[in-house]
Amino acid sequence: MMRTTTTARSRSDGGSRIRLGLFSRSFLLLAALMLVSLGAWLQVFFSLEEGPRATQMAQRVASVVSITRSALVYAPSAVRPSLLLDLATKESLRVQPRESTDELEPLPRTNYWQHVHREVRQVLGKDTLVVWSVNNTPGVWVSFEIDDDKYWLVFDREQLSLTAGIEWLGWGATALLLALIGAAVSVRFVNRPLAQLAKVAQQVARGDTPSTLPEKGPVEIRNMNIAFNRMVRDIRQTETDREIMLAGISHDLRTPLARMRLEIELSQVSDETRAAIDEDLAQIDHSIGQLMEYARPAAEVPEHGIDVSAVLRDVFERERMHTESLGGELTGTIEPNLYARISAHDLKRIISNLIENARRYGRSVSDDKARITLSAQQRGNILEITVKDDGVGIAQEDLQRLLRPFSRGVSARTGVSGAGLGLAIVERLLGQVGGHFHLSSTPGEGLCARIQLPKLRSRHTTD
Repeated sequence: MMRTTTTARSRSDGGSRIRLGLFSRSFLLLAALMLVSLGAWLQVFFSLEEGPRATQMAQRVASVVSITRSALVYAPSAVRPSLLLDLATKESLRVQPRESTDELEPLPRTNYWQHVHREVRQVLGKDTLVVWSVNNTPGVWVSFEIDDDKYWLVFDREQLSLTAGIEWLGWGATALLLALIGAAVSVRFVNRPLAQLAKVAQQVARGDTPSTLPEKGPVEIRNMNIAFNRMVRDIRQTETDREIMLAGISHDLRTPLARMRLEIELSQVSDETRAAIDEDLAQIDHSIGQLMEYARPAAEVPEHGIDVSAVLRDVFERERMHTESLGGELTGTIEPNLYARISAHDLKRIISNLIENARRYGRSVSDDKARITLSAQQRGNILEITVKDDGVGIAQEDLQRLLRPFSRGVSARTGVSGAGLGLAIVERLLGQVGGHFHLSSTPGEGLCARIQLPKLRSRHTTD
């Protein structure tokens, strides 16, 4: 009998890993290249600007010193105080007496300031002093003389500096923003066709009818889309031809099989011979059915998922009665409120194939009776469904081989045979919905078929 359990299970959260898509990787790479290019360009610009700017600043200093000296020489003594005040307030120029006891700090030993120093001395004379501070008072101090009196003309450092920090910071931020926007637009333009191709390829992998890729744009993209569209049309035509061929084969084979059964019933053969022939015909009919099942495409995946628990309960009740009619036993443990994105029809095909496989090949050696267990439970973010039998089991080296089409075990554990497509059908249907299929077995203890499906929250589903 089936038991329903509501035991709460703890979730195990795996370590998260940052996985960057093609867009993110291309954007970061292009942005890094643009930033390096911007940095190199600024370095070249500053290097080229340094010499002309230093010459310009030196000429300005020399002109201001000459004009100030001339103004002080020719200005009347009564006017000189007001002239000095105007220079200090309006032009940010201060004139101070130069003393022999002044403490001087030389200019920074950078190319720019050393260039300014050389140019000023070349214009004003080699005896001219240009210093960074006097008596710990900051500024750019330039010496000059009037008769026998010595003076300092003090400039604000901001007036003569190479660049204004805030201004260049603004320009750099603007250039950076434009570079990032350009990188995003460029990467988007390049990656958009690839994203469309990936989307359509996923539709083809799921068995859906794919969208047609636009056959325009750059030559390489256009040729790729044309080739892909042609490939999709060929695949769809091949699938259609295969379905028609298999349907024809099924019809042409099953009709004579039915006629042969009728003729055997009317023939004068022994009951043992009739049973043996009928078993062979049933095996042929089963193989034809598996071929048709394998050729049938997967159903469309529902957008909102299904109630897996309800579907499994329906399958369980149907298969339990059939198993008991064949002398077997089927028990189940199915948790309620399990949801996943898979077609109900495909899920029934998967579970029915696994139970049929267990019925045919998982019978016990002692009493030739199939004892099968169906269970469904939640493990973290995964729904796990298992179908286990109590047969003789399978050797480890044969487990992966059984998943290949037309592969069977050694007389399939109990001497019966089939087309070898049941497990291949299960793996193909699960692969189209992101599920996983795993076989495990210990010889003498039966075979366990385990299905794993991504869990879907119930509030995102519809009845």
